[in-house]
Amino acid sequence: MVQNIFKGLGIALITPFNEDSSVDYDSLVRLIDYQMSNGADFLCILATTGETPCLSADEKLKIKDIVVNRVKGRIPILMGCGGNNTAAIVNELKTADFRGVDGILSVCPYYNKPSQEGLYQHFKAIAAATKLPVVLYNVPGRTGINMAAATTVRLARDCQNIVAIKEAGGNLEQVDEIIKNKPRSFDVISGDDALTFPMISCGAVGVISVIGNALPKEFSKMIRLQMRGEYDGARKIHHRFTDLFSLLFVDGNPAGVKAMLHEMGMIKNVLRLPLVPTRISTLQRMSEIMKELKI
Repeated sequence: MVQNIFKGLGIALITPFNEDSSVDYDSLVRLIDYQMSNGADFLCILATTGETPCLSADEKLKIKDIVVNRVKGRIPILMGCGGNNTAAIVNELKTADFRGVDGILSVCPYYNKPSQEGLYQHFKAIAAATKLPVVLYNVPGRTGINMAAATTVRLARDCQNIVAIKEAGGNLEQVDEIIKNKPRSFDVISGDDALTFPMISCGAVGVISVIGNALPKEFSKMIRLQMRGEYDGARKIHHRFTDLFSLLFVDGNPAGVKAMLHEMGMIKNVLRLPLVPTRISTLQRMSEIMKELKI
């Protein structure tokens, strides 16, 4: 049975850009080092927060290689590999270079809105096409379709290398249903920073975090306290960041966290169209909160 190694604080790694919109590989290396020295348990690369739809094939390969070479096996690497064309994903899994990658994150098909049976068959085909561990990604706010708890549990039972789900549906009742009925070898990972505390309380094993790009030390401390059963201390950290959680996404992701990182002097505040930087009013409020929190 394949075991899930993606636990604790996972970072949904951003892609930094230069002013001319080229990838800022130097800042990427600094970000990787920053995560590993401040409590990140694994990295999630080339997914939503990394603005992957706006990257070329060559850029994606170079980013993957830089991350793998910089991490050097010290923490696991989860890499995005998903879409709404099952055959194309299967072909990518069979032909692309996944050396140095420890698992794949595959999002629910978007736009074409498959049925629950379609979702099951889609992910079953993906699991059969690779020996790597597969983490499902349910994010109905982006895909337009919710994968029901029963479908998730069915996949967990039928596919040995489907090891976890990143749940970002915002539905704690659904999270609880998955955790209650899943096999022991299957885990739930939070896909929503603001719900990480309650999801871990329900039995989730960690988070793939956006805010962790900027605040890995603080967010990992919350998770570690909670995993040790020290809920009061963890809750205090959770409540410290409540306002930041909402501001992170008010102008879209990763606009919020890129603004934070820019305020911290770590990257340029550049996104690729159709995404644009967060509004000045949002940036000012984030800056005020960061000063209040002494960040």
